[in-house]
Amino acid sequence: MFWQQRFNKFVDKLRVHDIPLRLRLWTGTAFDLGASPRVTLSILSAGGLKHFFMPTLDNLGHAYVEGEIDIEGRLADVIEVAERLAVYGADASSIRSSVRRVLHTKQMDAEAISYHYDVSNEFYSLWLDRNMVYSCAYFGDGTESLDVAQERKIDHILNKLRLRPGDTLLDIGCGWGALIMRAAEKYGAKALGITLSQNQYDLARERIVRAGLADRCEVRLEDYRDVAGKFDRISSVGMFEHVGLKHLREYFARIGELLNDDGIVLNHGITTTNPATGDLPFGGGDFIERYVFPHGELPHIGFLLEEMSAAGLEPTDVESLRRHYALTLEHWSERFEAAGSRLKEIAGEKKWRIWRTYLAGCAHGFAHNWISVHQVLAVKARADRHIPLPLTRDYMYIKEQPISAGSGNR
Repeated sequence: MFWQQRFNKFVDKLRVHDIPLRLRLWTGTAFDLGASPRVTLSILSAGGLKHFFMPTLDNLGHAYVEGEIDIEGRLADVIEVAERLAVYGADASSIRSSVRRVLHTKQMDAEAISYHYDVSNEFYSLWLDRNMVYSCAYFGDGTESLDVAQERKIDHILNKLRLRPGDTLLDIGCGWGALIMRAAEKYGAKALGITLSQNQYDLARERIVRAGLADRCEVRLEDYRDVAGKFDRISSVGMFEHVGLKHLREYFARIGELLNDDGIVLNHGITTTNPATGDLPFGGGDFIERYVFPHGELPHIGFLLEEMSAAGLEPTDVESLRRHYALTLEHWSERFEAAGSRLKEIAGEKKWRIWRTYLAGCAHGFAHNWISVHQVLAVKARADRHIPLPLTRDYMYIKEQPISAGSGNR
């Protein structure tokens, strides 16, 4: 048969690269592509062959999510094998990526946020830390627990912002409320968090009341474009990826409008390491767009800083946390695997496969510099030296505790 001839030729092409993979066909026949297979990929029907003949990360991920192929093996090995299949098997000329410039609307953004975050609060609680922080943690030597590393990340942000008792803080994209609760409870701030996720809003409100913080901590179901008032400090963690490249300047300009003249803002978000295409290699970005983050767009750090500056904000500190996110995602992926049976009950087989692929794939991507994450601290651009930050960044690390009410210059 023609497909057998094509398949055998393709297998021979891949065998020279000693890929640790065993292929098993729906007929029961098996082929080893390397001397010591660590992963078994089962093609469950003749229809699944089309994905194998063009093994981009998007095609392989799509085939797995839709149940056309199955996999066995340690998840980190599976992702490594998938990358090698994409490198040696896919026709690079057919993988076309370009910077996506989507025109975002409030309704589109609300729908995208709901799709991603409103799966189930229990779903997320099973693999996130105890405070349900869904963004890159901040490790010391990498041996601490995820719970500790996530609290360190929140403190790192609030210390960078020089948050003090009585300061007003706006957290754009507040998730389940961990940052605003810590800002109120530990730092004495008056904190407001906004989200477009109904599930996050409901649980954050409940947690705030339960912690006795309702007098100085609030969460709203609100778009950042609709927020009124002025704030001493503004944080945005893992949110600007949903803004859209066309809207970044508008987004930072809006932050500038909400920020007091002597205020400080910190933007923490995922960035691409590829300034040419803005995408993950081998079709990985297409998989995420299709199944995980509809309409998500990642800027290069250079473009981010350009748009921030053009919007009237002066970047004062930039820190890459790429290696921290690789570690964070490894924790998430391991916890996701451990809770697999319950996660399937909550979200169903297909969504479980999507998230399983996504978390392990992103851990690999951050570890191999396909993608990064940056914290950018900024103030309002001005023509004098009177900005609300010390001359050095020593203050961020001298002590892991809030700044006292009388310290520093306002």
